[in-house]
Amino acid sequence: MTKKIGIFTRILDDSSPAQRYRNAVEQIQLAERVGLDTAWVAQHHFNRDEGGLPAPLVFLGHAAAVTSRIRLGTGIITLPMEDPIRVAEDAAVLDVLSGGRLELGLGSGGTPTSFPAFGRDHADRRDIYADHLAALVGALDGQELGHPQNRLYPAAPGLTQRIWQATFSAGGAAAAGTRGDGLMLSRTQPRPAGNPDATLSDIQNPVIDAYLAALPAGATPRILASRTLFVSEDRARAHAFAETGLRPAAQGLRRQGHHIPENDVDSLIRRTDSYVGTPEEVVVSLSRDRALARSTDVSFQVHSIDPPHEEVLRSIELLATEVAPALGWRPALAAAR
Repeated sequence: MTKKIGIFTRILDDSSPAQRYRNAVEQIQLAERVGLDTAWVAQHHFNRDEGGLPAPLVFLGHAAAVTSRIRLGTGIITLPMEDPIRVAEDAAVLDVLSGGRLELGLGSGGTPTSFPAFGRDHADRRDIYADHLAALVGALDGQELGHPQNRLYPAAPGLTQRIWQATFSAGGAAAAGTRGDGLMLSRTQPRPAGNPDATLSDIQNPVIDAYLAALPAGATPRILASRTLFVSEDRARAHAFAETGLRPAAQGLRRQGHHIPENDVDSLIRRTDSYVGTPEEVVVSLSRDRALARSTDVSFQVHSIDPPHEEVLRSIELLATEVAPALGWRPALAAAR
C-alpha cells in the first residue's frame, strides 16, 4: 500500500476547549514522530458536540509551529459560510509559515442551523459554494482582486494544486475531477432506501469512478478516504469503548437516513462503517475495503468511538507500527532514508 496515511480529528474530547486543543496537538505531534504523512482537522461552528473547532486555519498555524514535516489539512472548511478572499489570505500565510505543508480541503456542507449566523441559507449552499470556490481559486492564482493593484499577498500559487473537494455524490466528484482537485470521501454514508445492506465501497466506488472519468488527461488522481478506526491490544476493551461511543452516534446517523438496527456492538461497528479491534483484526477488515484500496490517501479518525485521549494516542501508535505496515505502508521517515 503506497498510499499516504494520516489521522483526522473532530476535536471532540469531553473536556474544556483548551484541553481539547492540547490533546489534538499532542496527537498530531505523535503522528509525526511515528512517521504518518498527514493530519486533518474538521471545522464546525457553535455546537461543542458536533465538533470543537470553528477556526481550523488558526489551529493549524499553531500545529505547524510545533511540527516540522507532517502535512496539515482541513477536512473541511465549509466554504459557503466563509469569505473566500479571507480564506485565501489565511491559507497563504499558513502555507508560508508551515513550509508549504497545507492541504486545503473544502466542502459545501455543514450543520444547517449554522448558516443563518453567517447570513446564508443552507438551501443555497451549492450555488454559494461554486461562487466562493471560483473566487478562492482566482485569488490563489494571483488574479486581480477588485482593483488593478490588488493581488493575494503572500502569493500561494502552489496551493491550487493542493485543493480537495468533499462530496457524497458522483456529480460532485466529477466537478472535482474536472478541475483536477483531490476527492475527499467520508467515513460513512447513508444507504439507498432500497439497499440498506450496501457496503460503503458499493456507495463510494461509483463516486470514485465519476471522479477518475472526469480528470483531465495526465492529471494525477488524489483520492482521500476517511475511515473510523480504533486499535487496541485488548479486543474487549476496544469493543467496550465502541459500544459506549457508537450507540449515541448511531441515533444521530439514523436521523440522517442511515439504516442502523438496534443490535449488538459487532453490528453497530459494521453498520457505522467502523474498524475496531486488535491490529490483526483491523488489518483483515481494512484489506476488504475496496474503495479504500482505490484511494491514494487515507485519514483515520476515532470519531464516533471517541475513547479517552491516552487510548487515542496508543491507537495512533498501533496504526503506524502494526496496522499500516501490514498493509504495505512505510513510515515517511523510513522512506526518506
